Amino acid sequence: MSEPLLFYALAVPAVVLLGLSKGGFAGLGALSLPMLALAISPVRAAAILLPILIVQDVVGVWAFRRDWDAAILGWMLPGAGIGILLGYVFAAQVSSAAVLALVGTISVLFGLYRLWSERRGTVAVAAQAPGWVGSLLGIASGFTSQIAHAGQPPFQVYVLPRRLPRDVLVGTTAIFFAAVNWAKVPAYWALGQFDRDTLGVAALLLPVAIASTFAGVWLVRRVSPERFYTAIYALMVLVGVKLIWDALG
Repeated sequence: MSEPLLFYALAVPAVVLLGLSKGGFAGLGALSLPMLALAISPVRAAAILLPILIVQDVVGVWAFRRDWDAAILGWMLPGAGIGILLGYVFAAQVSSAAVLALVGTISVLFGLYRLWSERRGTVAVAAQAPGWVGSLLGIASGFTSQIAHAGQPPFQVYVLPRRLPRDVLVGTTAIFFAAVNWAKVPAYWALGQFDRDTLGVAALLLPVAIASTFAGVWLVRRVSPERFYTAIYALMVLVGVKLIWDALG
């Protein structure tokens, strides 16, 4: 567990953001992997975060286990499985610089998309889009989740316009990504990303992960996070640009 000091300085807030995201502040966790990629390989960063995500999923699913939309999960989860497989094939064939560039690109696009949609106060997809659109966006969500734990944007494009009740939205999101994260485990294992040091670092960060997830569950029912979201998404754009610059340098 010989990560540089910069890694731990970034890892703690990154895991806190993951916890808040799992607790109900959907989208905040998308900054976590780009943050860690500033200090270590994005491939290793993704492997460290996956066990943490799986543990956090338990808290989120339990807290909102009674509130979820079966139709959305039925359309999107099969597509997500295909996307995870495509992401595995991609990661197995390209260099770490290409993965870094893709993580940066996803970060920039997600940040800009969220800033734009919040400015407009809407999401540019019809609320009654047919189920097959959900399946296609499920593929996109599975792919970006496999590469960068950033499956929220495609998922939100399909789900947010439906204006689900708050708890149903949070519960559906929690169950979807819990299933997706477990489905990613064989691919990460096949790529050789789960070594002893990786799992040791993940275990070291778990107390922060669990505490921040419970905090997210508590806060999501009590606060309005609009300004916080805006700052996070703007930071995502800046971090993504930095990652792309490093990949091309």
